[in-house]
Amino acid sequence: MFHLDPAARVWLIPGKTDMRKAVNGLSGIVAHQLALDPMSGQYFVFCGRRRDIIKILYWDRNGYGLWYKRLEVDKFRWPQTPQEARAVSGEQLGWLLLGLDWERAHPVRRY
Repeated sequence: MFHLDPAARVWLIPGKTDMRKAVNGLSGIVAHQLALDPMSGQYFVFCGRRRDIIKILYWDRNGYGLWYKRLEVDKFRWPQTPQEARAVSGEQLGWLLLGLDWERAHPVRRY
């Protein structure tokens, strides 16, 4: 199972990404188009054209990890323009992976 470091930043990469890309292609997008370090320990989340597939690229101590999820019925809510791009919390990423609207879901209150 995918383990998320709660202290790491999570970036949703806006728009459509070619899901044929693997580690080298996705890390190139992070480094060259976003000017971020793909080996920084942050999580970079990409979504396909049909919004039913996401890939998460991350650096795990001594190599890249690539996590893939495909929804069978629904679509992921996904930012389309650079203005909508943002870093999200690990909790919001969890909601996204469940197929929920990560912007409208609310955290559970802790007492």
